[in-house]
Amino acid sequence: MAYLTVPGESPIQLYYRDSGGSGQPVVLIHGWPMSHEAWAEQIPALVNAGFRVIAYDRRGFGRSDKAPTGYDYDTFAADLNEVLTQLDLTQAVLVGYSMGGGEVARYLGRYGDERVAGAVFASSITPALCVTPDNPDGAMPLAGFMGLREQCRGDRDAFLPTFLTGYFSNPTTLAVTQAEFDAALALAAHASDTALQDSIVAWATDLRADIARVKVPTLVIHGNADNTVPFAHSGARTAELIPGATLVEIDHGPHGINVSHKDEFNAALLAFLTAS
Repeated sequence: MAYLTVPGESPIQLYYRDSGGSGQPVVLIHGWPMSHEAWAEQIPALVNAGFRVIAYDRRGFGRSDKAPTGYDYDTFAADLNEVLTQLDLTQAVLVGYSMGGGEVARYLGRYGDERVAGAVFASSITPALCVTPDNPDGAMPLAGFMGLREQCRGDRDAFLPTFLTGYFSNPTTLAVTQAEFDAALALAAHASDTALQDSIVAWATDLRADIARVKVPTLVIHGNADNTVPFAHSGARTAELIPGATLVEIDHGPHGINVSHKDEFNAALLAFLTAS
């Protein structure tokens, strides 16, 4: 097992998996409520194609430290910066899944692209899910996010299976096997209560200014039957806001397309990586 330490008044350790090798680095950033193991269908394909793959557990999730604070995109991006800096990664492609897309956006908005050769927003929450007076095209108002947090806080064990059912359905039929669903639920069990609850509120972050700073080649890949992060409010808008972005729309794809439509997902990802 490999860990790196994020410095600060209360240092924390982040768990990461690094395939090693001399290939171009691809950094995989998982979604909620998973861990780096959610990339199980992608890591072998990327390694076999010659890429160096780094996948890490966000603070509070998987094997990383269960920090009491820091579940906001400024901190998440700072954690990603530590991963890139401490592993001395250059010409990396950042692949953010769901809320992981927020890390990619905020990292590029705050730290620039000196170490980055490309970006992938997969089922991403970008650019701005929260409905506000100047963002009427968001998915729901802040009260909706707060309500989800309260549901998770009130009965985590009931909330997670319900959430994941929507996550993997397109829109009403489960698009994964029971074994795949159970595996995802098992990954969620490793997340702390604080991480789960506070990360939900982070989804409401307005990332439009960060997206406007994305200048590297970009892939946006999203299912058009996504219940969790509706395509029209997220993937479609993200692609429109990034000049030259490649948009891959997965037909009948739920939120969890890297599992339900893994072959299409991997093909699109590898096509982008080899062309970049």
